[in-house]
Formats: sequence, C-alpha cells, structure tokens
Amino acid sequence: MFNFTWGVFFVLVNFAFFLLCFKFFGKKGLYAWVGVATVVANLQVAKTIDMLGITMTLGNTMYVSIYMATDLLNERYGVKAARKAVWFGFFMLIMTTVIMQMVLAFRPSEVDFAQEPLQALFGLLPRLALGSLAAYVVSQLLDVYLYAGIRRRFASANQLWIRNNGSGVVSSFIDTLIFCAIAFTGPEYGGFSVWIQLFISTYLFKFILTAAGTPVLYWARGFKVPAVEADSGLPTIASK
Repeated sequence: MFNFTWGVFFVLVNFAFFLLCFKFFGKKGLYAWVGVATVVANLQVAKTIDMLGITMTLGNTMYVSIYMATDLLNERYGVKAARKAVWFGFFMLIMTTVIMQMVLAFRPSEVDFAQEPLQALFGLLPRLALGSLAAYVVSQLLDVYLYAGIRRRFASANQLWIRNNGSGVVSSFIDTLIFCAIAFTGPEYGGFSVWIQLFISTYLFKFILTAAGTPVLYWARGFKVPAVEADSGLPTIASK
C-alpha cells in the first residue's frame, strides 16, 4: 500500500514541477523539461516496483510528462515547436549516453567509491537508450502529428481532452511496444510472462497518467508565461 500512496504523491509532485517550469520559464521551460525528463525517465526505468500486486517500471510518470510538454507546445506554439522539442530530447539522451559511457571507461582511483554505483546505473543505459531512442522518436513524432491531425477535426478549446488523450493513447501504445521489445527481452527479465506483465502494466499506467494529466494541460494552457525573447537578448535594430 505504501507504493500506491507514495506513487500518487510522486505523480502530483511531478505535475507540480511541470507546471512551475512552464509558468516561470515559458516555452524555453518546456524545451528544458523535455530534455531533462528524457534522461531522467531512462534512469528511473531501470527500477521495477510492485504496486497493487502488479510489477511495473518507474519512469512512466516522467515519460508521460514529455507527451504533456509536446502537446502543450503544439497547443500554444504549433507543430514546428513541438517537433523541435522532440529532437532536442533525442539529442539529450544520445549526449548523456555517450558521455557517461566515456566516464565509465576511465580507470578509477584506489580510493574511488563511485565507479561501481555508476556502472550499475549507467552500465544499463546503452541498451535502455537504444530501446528508448527507437521508441521515443517514433512515438513522440507520431504524437505530434496525431495531435495536429486531431486538432483539425476537434479544434474547440474545450476539446483539448480529445486531442491530448486521442494522440496519447495511440503513441503510448507504440512507445511501450517498441521499448519493451528492445529493452526487456531476454531471460534475465524472467521470460515472456514477465515481459507481458511489464508491457501491459506500463501501457495501462501511461494511459491513466495521460488522462490524469489532462486537467493539468487545461490549467497550463491558460498561464501567462514569459515571452520568447530574441536570441541575442538585445533589441532588434530596424534596417534603414
């Protein structure tokens, strides 16, 4: 029961930080959120827990928040901005994976205590990253284009829930299928029965989180956020 209670609190904290990130930093905050969430979700997914008798991986809450960020970017700033965020998250995951593998390759000092914990955590990252990169690019870009397509049919402001959940249900299924097929296939994960349980529990949890995040998107959509300033930070000079 502790995992369930703590899990609800965990989801609320994640959503609260998501709202604060957008409120205080606007569009750039959403880009930053996607980059950080992509890396953090792939670290959290290495941990499995039991909740209500179901075995599941962590990382789902953070990963669903990426969909929320790209949907909000799509809603407020358009498809191009959402697609840019997807590629930014892709770059961040590749960068983290490469750099941390280089860090692990250094020979540790005799007094070093961090090599083994880092190896245990980031040693899994290449396989997890491969599954995540494939799943991430396919599902996130699919989500961006599905959201835009659904918006052409359901364009009303109060139909945000249709756009968000409609795109999320499909893209989350594709994401979970690709990721589990690459990252959690093998005898070390307990065989096919465990794989099916991980797949179903992960997808259902993402579905529930997507629905739970819909009121958060309605709230965030109405925020007054910092305007996007010029890249140089200087006022533009009118040409003569």
